[in-house]
Amino acid sequence: MAFDPTALGVPDFSDEELAELNREFDGLPASKIIQWAVDCFAPHLCMTASMTDAVLIDLAVKVDPAIEVVFIDTGYHFPETLQTVEDVRRHYGLNMRIMTVAHHAEELWEVDPENCCSAVKVGQLDRALAGKVAWISGLRRTEAASRESAPIVARDLRGLVKVNPIATWSDEDVAGYIADHDVIQNPLVAQGYLSIGCQPCTLPVEPGADPRSGRWAGRDRTECGLHV
Repeated sequence: MAFDPTALGVPDFSDEELAELNREFDGLPASKIIQWAVDCFAPHLCMTASMTDAVLIDLAVKVDPAIEVVFIDTGYHFPETLQTVEDVRRHYGLNMRIMTVAHHAEELWEVDPENCCSAVKVGQLDRALAGKVAWISGLRRTEAASRESAPIVARDLRGLVKVNPIATWSDEDVAGYIADHDVIQNPLVAQGYLSIGCQPCTLPVEPGADPRSGRWAGRDRTECGLHV
């Protein structure tokens, strides 16, 4: 039997209704989009954070200070990223859920690089989203060619409503918000790491290069699977 969100007291939007909302949300402030998500789906809602910066968190906690923030600790993160997690958690007093990965006898990124992301990232996100109706992510269209058509709101492959409030933001929009609101940023960004993932698979980016070119460098891969 298909899951019925109305059993939890939240709306059950059709794909057509979500498509219409996606059109309506184009040009709407991110805070308004987050407010809509909270009004419709809380408490069966969470947001994910990669900790490149805290822009989305800053926006979200101004709408709902108790929103659940999910961080996936793959076991391979940079120390700077883990410190950013702690700094952000303390600064905002976050309702944070850290998903951890069981220890592996061998380093997956070395022995099974093609399936490492699925094991240490996607599987943990699936666990975090169990029982949820919707989730919020910081996906942006300018981040990569594979994300150019990313919707603001749509249904994901799990059947959940996925909301990308800053999908239309440019890099300049993000930088401006960080400067205007004194938002915490991962110190690796200043070292040229413009898209930060796991340490073994992330390199700094040359000026003017694709921001995600440092991810899985030398491999035929552009996405980890969290956003497909």
